[in-house]
Amino acid sequence: MKAGNPIISGNWASLLLPIEPDDSIEFQKLGEEIDILIDAGVDGIYSNGTAGEFHNQTEEEFDRTQSILAERCQRAAMHFVVGACQSDPAIMLNRVRRAAALGPAAIQVILPDWWPVTNGEAIDFLNRASENANGIPLILYNPPHAKRVLSPAELGAILAMTWGVAGVKLADGGKDWYGEAREHLHGISLFVPGHHLATGVKEGIAAGSFSNVACLSPSGAQRWTELMRTDIAAALKIEQRICRFMDEHILPFRQKAGYSNAALDKLLCAIGGWGPVGTRLRFPYHWIAEEEAIRIKPIAKRELGDLLDNP
Repeated sequence: MKAGNPIISGNWASLLLPIEPDDSIEFQKLGEEIDILIDAGVDGIYSNGTAGEFHNQTEEEFDRTQSILAERCQRAAMHFVVGACQSDPAIMLNRVRRAAALGPAAIQVILPDWWPVTNGEAIDFLNRASENANGIPLILYNPPHAKRVLSPAELGAILAMTWGVAGVKLADGGKDWYGEAREHLHGISLFVPGHHLATGVKEGIAAGSFSNVACLSPSGAQRWTELMRTDIAAALKIEQRICRFMDEHILPFRQKAGYSNAALDKLLCAIGGWGPVGTRLRFPYHWIAEEEAIRIKPIAKRELGDLLDNP
């Protein structure tokens, strides 16, 4: 793994919201899910990423979700990151301030994205967020669907003028992208997509992943991550199988039917069958039917059985 903060590295599992038919969050199931992830021995748990539907919560629900996560993780000595993401910068800064009081390993933010920010605006926002974080490091989440997707050179220029960002969660690319990242993002912990983690480690770039593979199998993703430290060649072969499975059986739901990444991650969880989450998303977003998880599960057993928690 890339040198950096040793706590914020490795395989991080996403906290997925169990949504009831009336669109409420089932908080009892949420607590059960956290306990399962702790028992799986993942390197950490993070809340309110895209798959955690941060864009579709009230502030009361945000606070309750983070409090449950913090209480259970602190009791179990499990590292956790709070996602304070929100499109509205004022709401996000308030979330950062409240998240800091919970003592997470880091706080994840996005750039305000109703209107794309300039470099100067991004710098101003990140420095204000760091002030609100009260010494807790920030993770910048810059996904492919952001209003402004930053190149390694742009990221490097922005981060050179900020003081509280410890890492960036982003999409990787090919050899050219990795070369640019090595040139412009030296010393920054980078978190690549879960299904590309072995490549990121081989390239000497990735500190870890906030992982979609952990959505399929938390303990399997952990075993795979640990394998990268001892046998990167074997880990790369597993990555090839993971990517082939994703390309053939998961990504078509987005490419052909327009389902969101959150829908895909909840489908992976249902295929893995490890937690009480289900595939349902909050209104107005459409989710993938549970029947699809039932259909794909035997394929996952055949192609990725060594990763699954419940093969």
